[in-house]
Amino acid sequence: MFSYWKLHRFPILMVLCSILFYAGFAYDLERTDFIKLATLFFGAFFLYYKIIQFEKWNFKFLLVTGILFRFTFILATPNLSQDFYRFIWDGELIVNSINPYLFVPNTLITDPEFSIANAIQLHEGMGPLSAKHFSNYPPLNQILFALSAFFSGKSIFGNIVFMRLLIILADVGILYFTRQLLRRFNVSTHHAFWYFLNPLVIIELTGNLHFEGIMLFFFVWSLCLLAKDNWQWAAVVYALSISVKLIPLLFLPLFLPHFGLKKSMLFYFLVGGVIVVLLAPFYSVEFIDNYSATIGLWFSNFEFNAGLYNLIKQIALYFDVKGYELIKDFGKISPYLIISIVLLFTFLKKNQSLSQLINSMLWILCAYYFLATTVHPWYIIFVGLLGVFTHYRFAILWTCTVVLSYWAYANSDYRENLWLLFIEYSLVYGFMLYEITGRNNKKTLFCKN
Repeated sequence: MFSYWKLHRFPILMVLCSILFYAGFAYDLERTDFIKLATLFFGAFFLYYKIIQFEKWNFKFLLVTGILFRFTFILATPNLSQDFYRFIWDGELIVNSINPYLFVPNTLITDPEFSIANAIQLHEGMGPLSAKHFSNYPPLNQILFALSAFFSGKSIFGNIVFMRLLIILADVGILYFTRQLLRRFNVSTHHAFWYFLNPLVIIELTGNLHFEGIMLFFFVWSLCLLAKDNWQWAAVVYALSISVKLIPLLFLPLFLPHFGLKKSMLFYFLVGGVIVVLLAPFYSVEFIDNYSATIGLWFSNFEFNAGLYNLIKQIALYFDVKGYELIKDFGKISPYLIISIVLLFTFLKKNQSLSQLINSMLWILCAYYFLATTVHPWYIIFVGLLGVFTHYRFAILWTCTVVLSYWAYANSDYRENLWLLFIEYSLVYGFMLYEITGRNNKKTLFCKN
């Protein structure tokens, strides 16, 4: 025992220090305290880098470390996001045989015959923005909310713990499948810990209960099945990923050159079939209108941590263009820009190998978020995971700099600091351009170490 301590004392001390940082995040942080939030986060990020640097060949050490970090949050109430109140609300609706896609919380709460567990607390907790809109969470996500509500004994705390355990299990699954893929690509498997120990992953998924981790679990599992040429089951699992979060829909056209016409059509048929089966219990005439209207808000109404859009907006304001007019116009144009980019990567780039496919996915997802008007920090986790499979490290950098966007929560009116956003995106764009130009002559897609 003493010899182990002597050999690993510095990484162990770093782990203990990181646990203190995470405990501070979990139990002693108001999201309005940006200085404390940023200090804890950047401190944890530095230690994350050093721990992997010291122990990258020690799988058990890093695995236990990642699990310990996650269980630091096990009893905490999420403090950087209030979305979990809506998760619990939707789950309680389903348990009580109410379709969450058909009713707005503000309408239900005024109905004297409406009754679910903790209704008033959940309605107040989700905030006025969520309370006035229909649910936008896909069907498998809703089923997971319902399972949480069913097994939690009508307790908000029980829901939190149940969802947290699901997300932790998903992260362990992501680690397992990521290591499998890296091994197939003849890349050191310790690169998987750039995801598993990433502070943004731990804080936003385990800490704040965002279900991107569940989506990524199915996504990486699907890629592993593709690597084994088990494309039929890969299609089924890929559909499960879409049914948790819609983002993997972006990549579907890439499978056309990857499989060829005939096999890709069968792949799409299986994906669509599974999605239809999962949607069937929730389907009604009103569902399509309600859901599409809610999704459309993200393109034409909401603004948070935008990259290129903020630059365009500042130029437009200089010419006296109204902000609310600009976002609506931009919201109409941006989907066509994204579709064009997806088609360019589909037909002008080789996507025959799985490594080429993943590389295209990374650039499409980056383009999507560069153009988006709303980029919450937990969205970048997907970019970070895809970056693990490539030699591009700007994706990991973005998982660090995105925390600067939380300045907005320090203000009651959620006003953003454009200088901080400028720093965030300048670092990301600058390092991305450096990697593109500085490593353009490399034939391999992956790091050698």
